[in-house]
Amino acid sequence: MKNLSVVAIALSTLVAGHAMAADPAAAKTREQVRAEVIAAQRSGDLVADGQTGAKFNQLFPAQYAQPVVVQGKTRAEVKAELAEAIRTGDIVADGATGAKANELAPAQYAAARAEKPVATAAVGKTRAEVKAELAEAIRTGDIVADGATGAKANELFPAQYSQQPVLAEGKTREEVRAELVESRRSNGG
Repeated sequence: MKNLSVVAIALSTLVAGHAMAADPAAAKTREQVRAEVIAAQRSGDLVADGQTGAKFNQLFPAQYAQPVVVQGKTRAEVKAELAEAIRTGDIVADGATGAKANELAPAQYAAARAEKPVATAAVGKTRAEVKAELAEAIRTGDIVADGATGAKANELFPAQYSQQPVLAEGKTREEVRAELVESRRSNGG
């Protein structure tokens, strides 16, 4: 009797299989089936343990790519974070050791850590004012000359920069021209 039930189950399975294969909507080509098997192998979506039904990607998650998690930051937010990290030196500077820029050159980033983050929008200075400040900083040496240490030019080369601020004398253009002409005449030029 047992043999008869086994044969009946096998026969019904065979008939059901042929009925499913006859369905044209479910029919797949050999290449499609191969592509699905290869994709399942790559993703670990094949059953590894027949008793528990666990798949390879569940048993060995380190061997298979994990799904990408979207963090929800906009491009502008990421760019702002990068700019802040560069400004404060909180970015890897030495790939071999993993040391950050503010660890390698703490003097250069001390001011950035001390001050609070400032909005990157304009703070009300005109282009001419900024250019004038830059020219003054270059003239007095109050500009970073060594990026590694953060030392300023007037610290590295104190003899080249006077310690006294230069004050404008308030001469007119005509007075300056007259002095120039007199200077050339007395120097033979």
